Amino acid sequence: MTTVSIIMPAFNAEAHIETAIMSVCDQTFSDWELHVIDDHSKDRTAEIVKSFHDSRIFLHSKMTNKGVAHSRNYGLTIAKGRYIAFLDSDDIWKPEKLRFQLENMKKNNLSLCYSAYEVIDTSGEKITGFVKVPKKITYRKLLKNTIIGCLTVVIDTKKTGPIQMPLLEGAEDTATWLAILKQGHRAEGVLTSLAYYRKGNTSLSSNKLTMAKHIWTVYRKEQQLSLLQSIWNMPFYFYNGFFKHIKTGGRLSSLTLTQKKVDMTFDKEQKL
Repeated sequence: MTTVSIIMPAFNAEAHIETAIMSVCDQTFSDWELHVIDDHSKDRTAEIVKSFHDSRIFLHSKMTNKGVAHSRNYGLTIAKGRYIAFLDSDDIWKPEKLRFQLENMKKNNLSLCYSAYEVIDTSGEKITGFVKVPKKITYRKLLKNTIIGCLTVVIDTKKTGPIQMPLLEGAEDTATWLAILKQGHRAEGVLTSLAYYRKGNTSLSSNKLTMAKHIWTVYRKEQQLSLLQSIWNMPFYFYNGFFKHIKTGGRLSSLTLTQKKVDMTFDKEQKL
């Protein structure tokens, strides 16, 4: 039985998918299978995937475009591995990612493991700074700080059982992590950066507003939080998202001191 199943949704991904797949092939842990779900691409995505003559790589071509959540869920239904990992077609893993996380999960009896990651632009140039993650995360903390990057997650389905992502327009990955943590499963982060997230050129302000709407949907629809609970959590979401942008944009400044002060308040609130 394969140890790790990797789910890679792809749509018109010819620009970067070769690099993404190569980063999987370069893993120091080799017992994996990669399922590339081509969401009805119109470019050379399928051709590039087929050029990899590796029996561990599987291409699944869809006849209609249904979006990333559908693609990931299809991959989850055909995955054979005990552990599930996710990698988008424009992102990159570092060679030691799987090995390091699997060792950490077995050692600490974890159901979910995530890591820090670095940010690159569309040309592959590293943007100053990287996204740091907490060593431990709880359901309540994740509601306020959606810090877990999908490209870094590994899930032990022997502990969680089969998983499916909710069919949302966005933030379906965060909704999935919340559902797992809400059940009481243990999750920890690797503080070392193990991946590169490729940041596009789309408007930051429009992206932030759209994502905030998605998170609100997760609060109200998926987690069924009350209106008051949702309103309480939202400022923390905005705050943490803002400082994540400051870090990935390489503009660390005296604002860091302000963040530390608010973090202390946040930690105290978590203990109440």
